[in-house]
Amino acid sequence: MIYLFFALWAATAAAAFFARSRRTVHLLCTTYFAVHALFAAMLFAGGLYGTPSGGFFSFDAAGTLFYVLMAVVAAFVSLHSERYLKDDDIKTYRVYFAQLMLLTTAITGVYFADNIAVTWILMEATTLCAAGIIYHRRSEASLEATWKYLFVCSTGIAIAYLGILLLSAAAQNESLDYASLPRLIADGNPLYLKTAFLLILTGYSCKMEIFPLYTIGVDANFAAPAPASALISTGLVNAGFLAIFRIYRLFAATEVFDWVRHVMVIIGVLSLAVGAMFLRRTNNYKRFLSYSTVENMGIAAIGLGIGGAGVWAAILHVTCHTLIKSSLFLQMAVVRQIYNGYRINRIGDYININRIGAVGMIAGMVAVLAFPPSPLFVSELMILSQTLADGAWWLAAGIVLLLCIVIYSICYRVIKMCYQPNQDELHLSKIDTRLSYSALTLLAAALVAGFWQPEPLRRIIDIIANM
Repeated sequence: MIYLFFALWAATAAAAFFARSRRTVHLLCTTYFAVHALFAAMLFAGGLYGTPSGGFFSFDAAGTLFYVLMAVVAAFVSLHSERYLKDDDIKTYRVYFAQLMLLTTAITGVYFADNIAVTWILMEATTLCAAGIIYHRRSEASLEATWKYLFVCSTGIAIAYLGILLLSAAAQNESLDYASLPRLIADGNPLYLKTAFLLILTGYSCKMEIFPLYTIGVDANFAAPAPASALISTGLVNAGFLAIFRIYRLFAATEVFDWVRHVMVIIGVLSLAVGAMFLRRTNNYKRFLSYSTVENMGIAAIGLGIGGAGVWAAILHVTCHTLIKSSLFLQMAVVRQIYNGYRINRIGDYININRIGAVGMIAGMVAVLAFPPSPLFVSELMILSQTLADGAWWLAAGIVLLLCIVIYSICYRVIKMCYQPNQDELHLSKIDTRLSYSALTLLAAALVAGFWQPEPLRRIIDIIANM
């Protein structure tokens, strides 16, 4: 069944490469997301949820949750991209949307892959699809960012492949299915298992945007059009998180699981520290939002590392971060249309130029900093509570200190955007408040989850945390 949908999605994207008008591109995008809507309907009402498909895929709870989030974000990205790229020629316009559809398809495959090798193949496919989007502007800076992205991500995926080979050896080459591997590696050689986990974690860190290969995600978001950055920093980051989470869960029955958790804590703290440090130093709003992603994914990694309620909190954190960060990047796309760039020291007076957009940025600041009613407040509080319950006072103190630096950095820069005198060139004719309202709907959905987590959301997170 899933191969039919892959064929439909790929065919629609391929047709977009040859579209002769913007109207045809829009029609193909509508068709593409209509097929996604049909797929989602079959997941929830057609009996696909919870079943295997095609031998290498399974419609489990984790894949379903992140797929729904990604599909919603991708639809918003497509709508905002139409306005953002309205001055592009038809050739670059159609190529952008074709690659956007291919990237969404590849990410979908990662979410539902039920085999570690298939996950690896589709992860590399996301690299190729994202690279074309990063190079969209055809500038020297975008070319440099694209080559860096291809090189670092391909190197990371190659490192992950070495880890998969070691994991396969520990499983005596019997199977690479996620369902079979826990049993096969339960008594595996500890050295093989530790090395395999380190290699896979390092390789996939370029997708999850955590230490050590976080930098390439920051460069990619900087070079790509702002609406596409909303998908890269959420849907693609979630693909990296889910790939690492599935590996993390494989080790739960092994004797090295405590060591795995310690590694996750170390990686999470380093990512949080990197995010806190560079949030203070960067002078570009898109890089600024990207380092915020590094910081938030670091918090999720810490949640996995401390275990217990931290695992549940990490999944909730990543889920709600998807809505918040995509809203902020879409708001940033509106900022770019009004000003002449993303320079923090020059952009200002946004509250008087686009009031609803400024409200969206300030509300997004409150949400991403985990101030109530942000759902990230719930997840971060759960992670800190579990840390204190485990007696790791030093870890809790370090997290709080780094979060204080993050809070100062983000508040200072968002407030500068809204209230400092503007020094940049303005394009007031390009103000489209409808786009700001549109981006606010994603943020509003996240804030609702801060007040009230619906029972279906709680139930599916319970299933994922205990899978």
